[in-house]
Amino acid sequence: MAIFKGAGVAIVTPFDENLNVNYRKLGELIDYQIENGTDSIIICGTTGESSTLTEKEHMECIRYTVDKVAKRVPVIAGTGSNCTQTAIELSEDALKAGADGLLLVTPYYNKATQKGLIQHFTMIAKAVDLPVILYNVPSRTGCNLLPATVAQIFKDVDNVVGIKEASGNISQVVELMHRTQGDIDLYSGNDDQVVPLLSLGGIGVISVLSNILPRETHDIVANFLKGDVKASREEQLRLVPLIEALFCEVNPIPVKKALNLMGLEVGGLRSPLTEMEEAGTERLRKAMKDCGISLV
Repeated sequence: MAIFKGAGVAIVTPFDENLNVNYRKLGELIDYQIENGTDSIIICGTTGESSTLTEKEHMECIRYTVDKVAKRVPVIAGTGSNCTQTAIELSEDALKAGADGLLLVTPYYNKATQKGLIQHFTMIAKAVDLPVILYNVPSRTGCNLLPATVAQIFKDVDNVVGIKEASGNISQVVELMHRTQGDIDLYSGNDDQVVPLLSLGGIGVISVLSNILPRETHDIVANFLKGDVKASREEQLRLVPLIEALFCEVNPIPVKKALNLMGLEVGGLRSPLTEMEEAGTERLRKAMKDCGISLV
């Protein structure tokens, strides 16, 4: 059984005016997501600014999310690291906290070999009795998880069940699904490639867009999976300008700006991220208005 099918939100981490984690606001965002059809909450991923959370904050966010969600949808905890032992410890803590699954990004900066990636993910997955989704995003990590490597891990490690594919390389995804006989749970890691990856056997998306349009993102996947490919495709294409605006500066700068423009008050960003430039803000504002989103 897949951890989830549909649209999972890579949820932002809201901060207060002092850039402390705003748990009250995080709770409001979680409720907003679930009430609007989101199929899973992914906490402490890239969009959640995990790289600038302390380990204590990281685990507090996971524990809070598990408690707040209260089994309404699955909670997937981002516990990846470029240090294998750190990732094991975070994963063990997430298991104790009650997370339903783990999202493990490829180790960044180290630039591990494919052999090293097999060792890294195998050690983490075998340390915890939780289903694992691998996360391939070479544009951010400098490390590409190749199809043959994924297939080997998937074959040898029982609780590695899925992959969030954000390489942007459709040919690589085709080879991945070929090598795994289409059995791996494939999630798009790019909001502009949801329908293409669903057509290759994908079962969902782990989405930035869901932060601001949870119902619409859910429907893209739900319509495709029930056979209404036309409706799914049309919504995917309609949202392209907004998706492009959400990535005109590095994630999560634009999506936090978008949420603040909607009046959801998620606060600022921790350094080294900075507030969005004015040109990008105006582009984002226009794209949001064109999609019918109400702004404050």
